[in-house]
Amino acid sequence: MRRRSRYGWLELIEGILLILLGIYTLCNPGGMLRGITFAYGFLAVITGISDIVFYAKTERYIGFGPTIALVTGILSLLAGLMLLMYPNAGELIMTLLLPIWFIAHSVSRLTHIPLVRLAGKFYYYFTLIVNILGITLGCLMIIWPWVALFSTGFIIGGYLLLLGIDCVVMACSDMDAGWM
Repeated sequence: MRRRSRYGWLELIEGILLILLGIYTLCNPGGMLRGITFAYGFLAVITGISDIVFYAKTERYIGFGPTIALVTGILSLLAGLMLLMYPNAGELIMTLLLPIWFIAHSVSRLTHIPLVRLAGKFYYYFTLIVNILGITLGCLMIIWPWVALFSTGFIIGGYLLLLGIDCVVMACSDMDAGWM
């Protein structure tokens, strides 16, 4: 039970940070690029570490899912480090990096779906819908980057809010207490 609670706390902290960042982005959609680049970089690093920790703790229990979590964790970590080290470049390519991050993180979460099913129908469908929405938004922002430029704050803020709620619900659920 002790190992479960450590991962649950990490998931809870990630969810709270995502919710706070989503609310801040929704409140300040126009002026988010410069100051928020650092926050997104930090959050991407935390998310990447969380996915890598998930891989390390579950690789022997499940098949292919943890490997995807490792790959997306590394991608999130690299994207976050790039945003932190080169904020000017981050501002210019944020409309490309964030959609890729949305897609990578949503794919990673979708690989956890067999575990999420144990938590109940509501959480299963909520996670499924949020992550399909994340993949769809990521693809739309890549296809139409000019639309993403004008609505980035609202799209990203709303999605981060939903993703944060997803993380908090997952941290508070008792779905994997028996096997971690």
